[in-house]
Amino acid sequence: MKLFRLDPGTDADRLLELVGSTKEGNRIMRDKMQCEFFYIKELRTPAANILKQDALSIGAELAVEKDTILCKDETVDAVLIVNEKQRKILAAKECVQPFGLKQVAQRLREHKPPRLAPFPSIMGVINANDDSFFAGSRFHGSEAVEKIAEMIEDGAEIIDIGGVSSRPGSLPVDEAEELARIKPIVDLIASEKLYERVRFSIDSYAPGPIAYALERGFEMVNDITGLASDKVCEIAAANGAQVVLMHMQNNPLTMQINPEYAHVIGDIDTFFSERLEKAARYGIEDVVLDAGIGFGKLLEDNLMLIKHLAHFHHFGKPLLIGASRKSMIDMIVPAPVEDRLPGTLALHLKAVEEGASIVRCHDVREHYQAFKIQQALRETLI
Repeated sequence: MKLFRLDPGTDADRLLELVGSTKEGNRIMRDKMQCEFFYIKELRTPAANILKQDALSIGAELAVEKDTILCKDETVDAVLIVNEKQRKILAAKECVQPFGLKQVAQRLREHKPPRLAPFPSIMGVINANDDSFFAGSRFHGSEAVEKIAEMIEDGAEIIDIGGVSSRPGSLPVDEAEELARIKPIVDLIASEKLYERVRFSIDSYAPGPIAYALERGFEMVNDITGLASDKVCEIAAANGAQVVLMHMQNNPLTMQINPEYAHVIGDIDTFFSERLEKAARYGIEDVVLDAGIGFGKLLEDNLMLIKHLAHFHHFGKPLLIGASRKSMIDMIVPAPVEDRLPGTLALHLKAVEEGASIVRCHDVREHYQAFKIQQALRETLI
């Protein structure tokens, strides 16, 4: 007899198939195989006591401050520790309980473990402006087309074209100038029908450039303002475009001036809820969510969002991550932008583990190789 300790991220379905478990048995056991942690902030104290007893009754656990049972404080923070089966049972129990536990039950129902994509889509970056923070992403005219062809060969499935820098401290430009910057590249993409080889995204929040690109074969709108503009909503809906809805606190000029959140995950969750409702009002259903790494975030905010990115799966939308060569890497290990590829790969690999299905990056070939290795590791059993 030999016993092997397996990585908790091992594919449960394939592992159970390996030992010959039945399909029905697989379904039952899979729900017991992964431990889930939920941080519950400002839970009413009576609710915490009820929830703890209900959790213990099914073999789960709720960690709370030791005097919670005395109800000295109006609210407490708690950590719920469950597997998937226990989460479902607990959600059913709490839906009839008072003190806000019905809301807890609803959130527990919404949060399903992410089913990881077999391989993330790589979104390559092309900037048509001369002030983007990474010089290696700047291309014009036919030079940009050559780079696009290279990215396609290297494994990109999406190419993101932008004409305005959104780095911290950058100033906006008028629509005419933005359109003048992207027009030569968009026209070449259209004339050479490159949209038949790869999907194109327009990185803009200005109606004019967005409409111009969508009318010439582009399929996505990458909007750093998260559909703030009603006109952009109308254009995206009319063209049936997929929209990347990103969170940003304030604007590029001011976003890194003392950004502050009550709780960054909770605040962005609320933002996504509100903007998804707006998108739906305009008939936009094909939405990708982007937490906006580096857009009005402190280092600890960025790290928290990447580490706990799976939280946002409860919206049922694809998740995009874009931490490529950003300054958060320099804050951890000092490095100029040219030397931040290793840190970028570390952040993006973690984000994919958390369920990111689109990765926006400057270095397509290196990301493709890293994700293929990650995929091979994930598919390896015993």
